[in-house]
Amino acid sequence: MKYKSLPQIQLPKLLLGLVLVSSLTIGGSTCLGDYRHCQKEYLISTRIPVTINQSELYKNVPVLPEFLYAKTWELVNDEFYDESFNGESWIYWKNKYQGKLTTLEDAHKAIETALFSLGDRYSRFLDEEQFNDENSQIKAKLCGIGVQISKNADQYLYIISPLDHSPAQKAGLKSGDEIVSINDIDAKGMSIPQAAKLIKGLASTKVNLGILRGKDILKFMVERAEIPFKVVNAVKMLDSRIGYIRLNSFLSSNAYEEVKNAVLKLNNAQGIILDLRDNPGGLLNNAINISSLFLNTGNIVSTVDRHGYKSTAPCNGKPIFAKPLVILVNHGSASASEITSAALKENNRAKLIGETTYGKGLVQGVYHLLDGSGVNITIARYLTPNGTDINKVGIKPDEVVNLTNKDYQNHLGPWWTSLQEPLALNNSKTNDIQLKIAVESLKKSINQKNKS
Repeated sequence: MKYKSLPQIQLPKLLLGLVLVSSLTIGGSTCLGDYRHCQKEYLISTRIPVTINQSELYKNVPVLPEFLYAKTWELVNDEFYDESFNGESWIYWKNKYQGKLTTLEDAHKAIETALFSLGDRYSRFLDEEQFNDENSQIKAKLCGIGVQISKNADQYLYIISPLDHSPAQKAGLKSGDEIVSINDIDAKGMSIPQAAKLIKGLASTKVNLGILRGKDILKFMVERAEIPFKVVNAVKMLDSRIGYIRLNSFLSSNAYEEVKNAVLKLNNAQGIILDLRDNPGGLLNNAINISSLFLNTGNIVSTVDRHGYKSTAPCNGKPIFAKPLVILVNHGSASASEITSAALKENNRAKLIGETTYGKGLVQGVYHLLDGSGVNITIARYLTPNGTDINKVGIKPDEVVNLTNKDYQNHLGPWWTSLQEPLALNNSKTNDIQLKIAVESLKKSINQKNKS
């Protein structure tokens, strides 16, 4: 297929990501802050017709439900990436609710129904709370207690670790603590999204946690606070030669600086493992800039809009680390994670190890509506440097290392999923099968480079 070329991607604030719910997942866990649910699909945003500041001007002006619906219909009509609207008669929806919308809630439901008709899981309506959640995550300032939680093999909620200097850490919560109740509500059978919704809250308010530690049940009253959110979950030397960076999201506006500082901290390493497993994505410019930390030449990603115009983003040619590199990926590595993985793999800069990635190759625009709500609309698709469309396909690693449910039950999955090994990173002792193989692969690359 021939594309109409544009010079390169222009970068206003762009977002990418995995599954749309309002929370950032960290490998089946959630960093509890200003989040509501798990496995959020973060998006690409290229234009926001009504900015937050502009909407403030209209906060005391009544918004007519039919006007809100009509403007949203026009956005989809003008911007949706498929001019055939996935075979749906979009014109049918233009006057579908004329004279029937009396409240903003009516308009919201009508917008949700119309978007659903497109058969595109990524085009969706966001209420005001969900829209504000997305902006809070980008700003990297959360309001909560600052813990990472997951479920163990028996499906019980437990704490992977409290964030440094967080209310949770100050209250005495520890890695491995099992959460048995939240505000006196039994946590047995509770999902991670349900727990996140109960634990998060406004600064200076408190949450009461029942914790099982060993054989004792302890009570913790933890006061919530604003917490700077860190997307680099771990940075350390695994031994004298191998550095390790775990990046759990590309969403925060600080992600690039965090990764850059982590790489500089590991400057004496002879090779680095960049762990992108269960990373659902985030800001597109983060994916481009982080990829550029390791590339001295080559393109990173291209986008193609509804008219077939193709825009390409090259690396900046100013890498800060040129030694061997291995990237860990799995089925939960999506969107911005896939862009970075493909850019480094296809430019022959890194070896990918793990499982085939999620396969999200579509671009969404995030639009702020006048009543404070918003919509995400798929506006384009993106291609890897080799021109590959990975949507619904994913990226196959250079070395495939698939995990079974039994592997997870035996604590052989990613280290943060194991009660036996939260944060216990050591290449000679880790039970993490994929990490072990990545270490051995990187050692071979280091030895080959040293010989040459």
